[in-house]
Amino acid sequence: MAQILDPLPPEQSGKILCCYMNATSKIQVARITNIPNWYFERVVFPGQRLVFEAPPEAQMEIHTGMMASAILSDTIPCTRLAINEPGTNELSNNSEVAIDSINTKPMVQPINTKTENTTKPLTIAGLASVD
Repeated sequence: MAQILDPLPPEQSGKILCCYMNATSKIQVARITNIPNWYFERVVFPGQRLVFEAPPEAQMEIHTGMMASAILSDTIPCTRLAINEPGTNELSNNSEVAIDSINTKPMVQPINTKTENTTKPLTIAGLASVD
């Protein structure tokens, strides 16, 4: 479950589970400022994922760190960062091959399980046999 250091205000009825990943090589600060009576600000290191709960109307600001400052580099609606909670969209445990819904081809090719003798004699071209 998400780590909640600053719980949502009691007047917030709904919440969604969200995930943001810092895909840059710079330190970022993720901040939500449009929800009254709620403070949300986290440092996100390069390659790190931030999982959090927020109201659906929340807007996440991404501030990218520069030498001695940070600039607002993006504003993302939290509905775009929403993820499904475990158990709502899990894969089934059967052995069927998953199908790519765009190309309708198997995403994983079946393994060749044919058993045969693969040992063949080694022949070297250009050498005469010595008797």
